[in-house]
This record gives sequence, structure tokens and C-alpha cells, in this order.
Amino acid sequence: MEKYDGGPVALVRSALVRAGLDDTVRTFPSGVPTAAAAAEALECDLAAITNSLIFELSGEPLLILASGAARVDTALVAAQLGTGRIRRASPAFVLEHTGQEVGGVAPVGHPKKIRTLLDESLQPHELLWAGAGDHNSMFSITYTQLRSITGALELQVR
Repeated sequence: MEKYDGGPVALVRSALVRAGLDDTVRTFPSGVPTAAAAAEALECDLAAITNSLIFELSGEPLLILASGAARVDTALVAAQLGTGRIRRASPAFVLEHTGQEVGGVAPVGHPKKIRTLLDESLQPHELLWAGAGDHNSMFSITYTQLRSITGALELQVR
């Protein structure tokens, strides 16, 4: 697993810069471990918060980038993908595959590329905010940039 001084947030910053994007990471001393806390700290709509949720599909990680105002319907997602059951991953599984802890997972900065789905309901928001690798950091990005940097498949997830 690739590591830099500064931990997971440094990996996220590096991924943004390598993709030609600005380093928009902001750190909050009181933490932003939930979408609601992030929306309050950023003074933005809860629906513009992008949750990075890791699921397990046939033993492999599946990253679903979902609106903070949404609850992922795993049966709907599985039906659209034509796959078996999608299960919420354990904290150990999340850490193993992302190098980041649950509540701070970012869409980028992982040791290896993860199959990623992007919630279509995020598209209308001019600016999105996503976790930046820990419980205290978030970064801003547009929907188009997020789709591009993650290589995500756009999908209805709820």
C-alpha cells in the first residue's frame, strides 16, 4: 500500500493534483464524520455531500458515491448491474481496500482502483463536497470532475 507522510489526506491531495484539479481539501478541527455534520460545517445542502460508501460484491470492494440525502438501495443497484447481492462492508474490509476509516472514506486516494458507481442525483449540484480521507477533512469537486477522476459509472442508486 502506498503511503505518504500525512496519511490518507495526503494521498487524496496527491490524487487531485495528479488529475489536474485544484487541492480544495478543507480541514475542520471539530470533525465532519457524517454527511449532516459536513453539510452544517460547510453551510451547504445535505444533498450536495457525497458519501463514499464501500460495499462488498463477490468478495471485491464496490464504491458507491451517493448523495448525503440518499439511502442506497442495494437491491436496485444489483439489479441494474446484473450481479448478486451487494452487502455493506465491514470497517476492516473498508480499511483494507481504501486505507481509510469508515466515516472518512474519500472517492480517491486508495491503494488500488476500486469499481465505482456515481449517484445520478448528485448531478444537479454545482459543487459537491466529499470526504478527504479522514474524519476531519472534505474537498470540493464538480460532478463532471468526480466522474472523471474516479472513472465511475453513473447510476440510479435509490
